[in-house]
Amino acid sequence: MGLFFDGIIESMPLFAKELVAGGVAGGLAKTAVAPLERVKILFQTRKAEFRSIGFFGSIEKIAKTEGIKGFYRGNGASVARIVPYAALHYMAYEQYRRWTIKRFPGIGRGPALDFVAGSFAGGTAVLFTYPLDLVRTKLAYQVVGPPGINVVGVVNREQVYRGILDCFSKTYKVSGLRGLYRGVAPSLYGIFPYAGLKFYFYEEMKRHVPHEQKKNIMVNLVCGSVAGLLGQTFTYPLDVVRRQMQVFYSDSNPSKEK
Repeated sequence: MGLFFDGIIESMPLFAKELVAGGVAGGLAKTAVAPLERVKILFQTRKAEFRSIGFFGSIEKIAKTEGIKGFYRGNGASVARIVPYAALHYMAYEQYRRWTIKRFPGIGRGPALDFVAGSFAGGTAVLFTYPLDLVRTKLAYQVVGPPGINVVGVVNREQVYRGILDCFSKTYKVSGLRGLYRGVAPSLYGIFPYAGLKFYFYEEMKRHVPHEQKKNIMVNLVCGSVAGLLGQTFTYPLDVVRRQMQVFYSDSNPSKEK
């Protein structure tokens, strides 16, 4: 069976291999950090409720009120998005680099090319997968708890969206296609510098890695982690704006979408 799949992979064109590699890596990475992502979204959108009790208090609150499943609320939509997003992002980055070099053979193959190719690749991936990011945020925003007023004086909301398709359907019914792209502008403003900086830092760090270590998994992991951290830090304010727009829009009371 292993040889069969190896044969299939070997026969695939380069862009298809890039799609598969990017998609699988993205899905595994998102699932691994899903609990932290859920807490981050709640910090960004439910300030009074979660910032007041801190990071560990938030983890304890989710565990008590929603159980282990609560840490993965919205992760299905996140994986459904990140697989095509990471695949498109990685493939588009390589394609944009190749197209640019082919069209402008005199251009240098340095950090500037990595930044431009990464930026446009990020924008391309966002445009194709943004509705799933919005659905992921809406699902993660929901806090399921007993009816009434909670310990910080905030009214507990009932569960409005019961899954990915239900959230899609209700959002589209209320706001149409425009509603599914609410907050896409700050996403694009953020993804261009973020994706560009991420690939810039990643490729720049790899250039300083000894040749015999360039294929080392741990070296690539460290380079990718640091590059992502730096890119995220520079563009984080726009990420907060995006999350706020995704959950607090004109029909800000989600119960309208029932």
